Amino acid sequence: MLPHRALIVIDVQNDYIGGHLPIEFPPVEQSLANIGRAMDAAKAACIPVVAVQNVLPASAPFMATGSHGAELHPGIVERGWDHYILKNLPSVFVNTGLEEWLREREIDTITIVGYMTHNCDFSTAVYGMHAGFMVEVLSDATGSVPYANRAGRATAEEIHRVVNVVMQARFATVMTTDEWVKALNSGVTPERDSIFSSNQRARQKE
Repeated sequence: MLPHRALIVIDVQNDYIGGHLPIEFPPVEQSLANIGRAMDAAKAACIPVVAVQNVLPASAPFMATGSHGAELHPGIVERGWDHYILKNLPSVFVNTGLEEWLREREIDTITIVGYMTHNCDFSTAVYGMHAGFMVEVLSDATGSVPYANRAGRATAEEIHRVVNVVMQARFATVMTTDEWVKALNSGVTPERDSIFSSNQRARQKE
């Protein structure tokens, strides 16, 4: 049976695109272009698009209520959407009614694009899998920032790569935008992997 999809466009907001928390990997110009491609392909395939906006208190250092940085990027606004969600927690599912909206439309698969790979995208993928949805993540239509804290340091590329490997091993099917568009036309999608098989491949290369 073919997947009944919805495209979830997460937090494509100005602060991530040259603002106070700029996406570094993949280069934001590339991921933003691929998000647009995914939205266009979804519209052509009659797949509903859900636009998500994360807004924080006025005192927050980024995405503050009423700020330019909190606004959705014009490339998202000009394309429009079928459903809009305002949130203030990482997962798109928490306190938003998204799950009910999806169930009412008999949607069984969510495709995630937007920001950030390791935060809102990852938490949405985990919640979605636990709720029984098939989850797809478009690796070149998402992106990360670097971190440094008492636990250590990681570049945006390291974070993005590792989180995608983790998601593919259990929580989601990770693919490129090109692969996803091809899957819409062919009906054939790559399979989600498993923890065991992912570990076995890694051990064989040691």
